Amino acid sequence: MAKSKMNLPNKLTVMRMFMVPVCIAAILIPEAWLDADLTAIIALVIFAAASITDAIDGKLARKYNLITDFGKFMDPLADKFLVLGSLLAILYRYEHLKTWLFWAVLVVIFREFAVTSIRLVASSSSGVVIAANWLGKVKTVTQMSAIIVLLLEPVIYHTIEKSGTDLPDFLNTYPPATLILCALMTVFTVWSGVNYLAAYWGYLDPEK
Repeated sequence: MAKSKMNLPNKLTVMRMFMVPVCIAAILIPEAWLDADLTAIIALVIFAAASITDAIDGKLARKYNLITDFGKFMDPLADKFLVLGSLLAILYRYEHLKTWLFWAVLVVIFREFAVTSIRLVASSSSGVVIAANWLGKVKTVTQMSAIIVLLLEPVIYHTIEKSGTDLPDFLNTYPPATLILCALMTVFTVWSGVNYLAAYWGYLDPEK
């Protein structure tokens, strides 16, 4: 029986891909089936575990020189699926956030489509596999941090209210920590997208 040629960092990346639908399903568990706060905590744990694999596979690949073209392509793709899937699930589940969260999610979707398209063109036309740069990694960290806060902040407020403390109503629609993290996410998403477009625009030759 032939041994698998996939190294450990790539296995962690593939595992993260499989965790994406699990995380989405956890976010979308109906409140009639399970308490909303408990659902958020379960989704948070799954998302955090998937996010940790992102940090681990990158460190292992660099430390042991296990960087492959598969990893360069699949690692950022797994991050995109995890982030976009979770954001869309949150947007669908938490209707009270839609008035402003929709626009932040839209920016993330547009950026990811644009950068992924450039990656595919560069790979198919020149055989170049574009790895994530430092700005792209910061963007991913802010996106993942925003999702963690999106899931966690309502649970904190509900816990405080259950203890008998009244909180202002606006905290439900405009939670401050979530707004700050989502603003950072949007800024770094746009910044990194513009950076990629400027760096690899040369692969988009209109005469070819």
